Formats: sequence, structure tokens, C-alpha cells
Amino acid sequence: MSIIEMKVPVIGESITEVTLSQWLKSNGEYVNIDEPICEFESDKATLEFPAEASGKIVHVAAEGDDLEIGALVAKIDTSAEAPATSVAPATKEETKEKETPNTEAPITQSPSSSSYASGHPSPAAGKILAEKGVDPSSVSGTGKDGRITKADALAANAAKSPTSEASVSTGAPVAFSRNETRKKMSRMRRTIAARLVEAKNETAMLTTFNEVDLTEIMALRKKYQERFVEKNGIKLGFMSLFSKACAQVLMEMPQVNAILDGNELIYHDYVDISIAISTPTGLVVPPVHNVESLSFADIEKSIKALAVKAREGTLTLEEMKGGTFTITNGGVFGSMMSTPIINRPQSAILGMHTIQQRPMAIDGEVKIRPMMYLALSYDHRVIDGSASVTFLVKVKKLLEDPMTLMMGL
Repeated sequence: MSIIEMKVPVIGESITEVTLSQWLKSNGEYVNIDEPICEFESDKATLEFPAEASGKIVHVAAEGDDLEIGALVAKIDTSAEAPATSVAPATKEETKEKETPNTEAPITQSPSSSSYASGHPSPAAGKILAEKGVDPSSVSGTGKDGRITKADALAANAAKSPTSEASVSTGAPVAFSRNETRKKMSRMRRTIAARLVEAKNETAMLTTFNEVDLTEIMALRKKYQERFVEKNGIKLGFMSLFSKACAQVLMEMPQVNAILDGNELIYHDYVDISIAISTPTGLVVPPVHNVESLSFADIEKSIKALAVKAREGTLTLEEMKGGTFTITNGGVFGSMMSTPIINRPQSAILGMHTIQQRPMAIDGEVKIRPMMYLALSYDHRVIDGSASVTFLVKVKKLLEDPMTLMMGL
């Protein structure tokens, strides 16, 4: 008998522990080399762990266990012989006929014999199904080898929602109910909580506010949107305009783009803007690199690609690293005003908010304008109050006269 020990690999420099979020192969099941056997949830992303050899897998760790780097996860008995269905995959009909004498529920088990991925949800899909109470076995996967994708999970939830709502309404808690439910926080949620407290307690954080009139921005988008889409295949959104405006001012004011490292300040001759993206597991902030050098179309494409990966749970650790400044848009959720928390080790974060039509005094007349409140939270150890106010005023001027932004003035 030859046993291969599967241990938690080194994932990243700053990652010392992971959570085994889901087994993809059953205990005692035969696995082929390079087949994912389980999923790890780290501080930043969900990762699949592939088998290092072919053989029968024996679980050592359980779902939900927190494991240090190098900890034993499973063992693989390489002396075990592969089942016939694993060597020569049969059709669904053939597999069904072969398994009928030995299986109580051949219809549900037959897909799993054709591929390890069949019937298994992706990380993002699994979370959606779990949150909505949808059984993965009732969902037909359209991904590679029958994998359940995020789109499959969303569609399944939509299909189930009428009955789900009915069951919820009939089984609603009675008046004065005092039931409680306890659920372990995900690793990402725990990490977010720890870092928020760290940022609050270990920085001299202050927030300054301003407001911006988006009349000219909206007019520009309306005038050129169709031609922009025809040329670039993507819409001109607010995020690229705000990112570009911030990048231009950050290049002029390097102290706002700096990072405090012990008793030294690190200044950057580039701007990597982290974009806050809401996902089923929490907020992630992957950066768009060298925003100061990118076109508006390139910024939009980069943000869209990162957002799709973030919500599907496929962001790599490399894509999560870095960032010299952060932008978060609470306006998409209807937030009118907030004080965003600094994304350490960065020194500042810009909060965008919802656009509201408000009466404004323009040249002695009251006019209705689309207004947005801006909030800049900053580390006062690095950035003076006057610098924070100047930064917001400069960004405001660029957005209210977008041609100066286009021309780099």
C-alpha cells in the first residue's frame, strides 16, 4: 500500500491559515490526479485543491475546519484500482443501467460517475444555493463537465422562488417567537471584521466631505455613449470617470497616494485604485493597476472583469494584491452619506454616494441639479486636513468640468 498525504499548500505570503469550505470528492471515492478534491477559503479568495495522485481518498479534515499551512487534509491510497467507470466513462444511460443493481437512487448518482464536477457547484454557485436553501442535486449544471455555475444557481433560485416564498409565508414565526440561529462566520467575513477593527483602532482616521454637480458628466455620457460603445464594446460609466479624476489628482498630490510603513512613508509614481465590490461572501477590493496611464475604456473593462470574477469567486490572490487608493460606491445601494473605512495599508478611501436631484443656487438662480456627496476618509498621520480638503476640491472641479479631465488639465 502506498499512501500520499495531501497537505495545505503555501498559498500566499500573508496567508497562514485556510478553512476547508467544501469537499468535492466523497470519503473513500476514487480520484484521478489533478482532480479538485476540496475547496479552501482563504482570507481573500476560494481555491480548489487538486489531487497529487490517483487513488482512493480518505478524508482527514472535515468541512468547516480551520487548517494551518502544511496541515494534513486527506490521504490518497495509490494502490487502489480505478473503477471501470473511471477508466472508460460511459454514457448517462449506460452508467444508469450498470449502477441500478447496487444503488438505491441511480438517477441521482449516475451523473457523478461520469465526472467529478457533475452536480458540484462552483464556489459562488454553492454559496448562492446554500443561502437560498436550494438542493444542488435538483440543479442541472451547464458548466464544464456538468459543473453548476453561478448562472445555474441564480436560475434555479428564480425557478424555486414562488414555492419558497409560499413555504416561508406558511412557516413564518408565530407572534412573540424568540428562536435564535447560530452560524459560524466565514473566513472572509472574519478577516473583514478584524481588518475593519484594526483600521479603526490603529489609524488616526478622519473624514472630510464635499458635493459634486454631475450635470456635465451626465451630458457628456449622453452625448458620446453610443459612439463610445460602438468603438469599445462597453459603456462609459461613472467609475472610470471618478477613477481617472482621482488618479490625476493623486499624481499631483503624492501624499494622498502614500503608505505608512513604520517610521517611513512610501510614495508611488503610479496609481493602483482598489475598487470595492460586493460579493455573496463579503466586500473585496481588487485593484486596477496604473489607472493614471489607462484609457477610460480600459478602466471600464478592467473593473467589469474584476467584478465578474469577484462575484463568481474566481479572483486569484495575485488579482487581490496591491492598491494605493480605494474607491467605494455606496450609491448603488442608495446610500446618501457615509464615512468609509480606510483599506489598510492605504492612507485614503473615496466614498461615492447616490445621485439626487436637488435645488442648487446657480448664478443667483435656483436650479435642479444631479448632486452627489463625496466622502474622503484618510489617515491623519499621513495626510493633513488641508491636503484632504484640497484633494476633494480638485476631484470635484475635474468632474464638474470633464473636458479638463479628458485633456489632462
